[in-house]
Amino acid sequence: MKFWFTKKPIIALAPMADMTDSPFTRICRQVSGHDFVVFKEMLSAEALTRDNEKTLKMGEFNNEERPLVMQIMGGDPVNLAEAAQMVVDKFHPDGIDINMGCPVPKIANRSDAGAALLKDCGRAGEAIRAIKKLNLDVPLSVKTRLGWSQHEEILEFAKKIEAAGADALTIHGRTRAEMYSGVADWETIGKVKQIIKIPLLANGDVRSVEDITKCLEITGADGVMIGRAALGNPWIFCGRVPDLEERKKVILEHAKLHVEHYGENSIVTFRKHLLYYFKGLPGAVKIRGTLAQLKTFSELENVLSGIVNSDI
Repeated sequence: MKFWFTKKPIIALAPMADMTDSPFTRICRQVSGHDFVVFKEMLSAEALTRDNEKTLKMGEFNNEERPLVMQIMGGDPVNLAEAAQMVVDKFHPDGIDINMGCPVPKIANRSDAGAALLKDCGRAGEAIRAIKKLNLDVPLSVKTRLGWSQHEEILEFAKKIEAAGADALTIHGRTRAEMYSGVADWETIGKVKQIIKIPLLANGDVRSVEDITKCLEITGADGVMIGRAALGNPWIFCGRVPDLEERKKVILEHAKLHVEHYGENSIVTFRKHLLYYFKGLPGAVKIRGTLAQLKTFSELENVLSGIVNSDI
């Protein structure tokens, strides 16, 4: 079995629903190379095993996106194992990841999946063992949080995840109750590193190259996983800050990939990425309204061509 986490420190792109699709991960690769691991947006195990067309489309990727790990989400160990087998047979990723940390009510409450597994170590372990029993010949990892409501819950949970057979673990430094509020607790992630032997990735509040170094120092983790900070900033994986011309060029290339993947009328769904590309830049407020109303690729080209340094 080939492991995607042999090179350290491991730098990874986090799986983010509706964001880390194939066009976005491809632009990250084009901009920052291959020295990081891509975790694709989560796929519903139930939807996969029902051959849901939209979910299967979400699973598609190009070889240039490798090394790539596909994340599955579900609450039933048998269904998760079936989905894992299907993903490996159909898409051939470099790894499988189980989502045990999604905090949104739709997943954690109604579906009894994601972060809900933090409250049921037995079911979480059963899911891991069921997938490992299949001998899929790819690493199986878990992404989770510090706990459902208390930071220290992860200490027992992490040991049971390792004992069940997980090959790697990623921890977001907040509980399910905290959602995305407050500050990520890197110190508690560091406590986990001291009690498990499998590779550990720290996630949460890693927004810059400096943060990567600081997070690794505090946690002692084997790597970091970068989420929201990569949106509109695929350069974060190589540590460069682009000038305006490069930014515009990359936006157009990303939009082109998006249209190729989703169809001619998909610029409307590309707007969410556009706003991130200009987020935080001086003067971005002036063009935000225009960007949010674009409907075609040609409109995007015209707007970008008219933006000069004095605008932002």
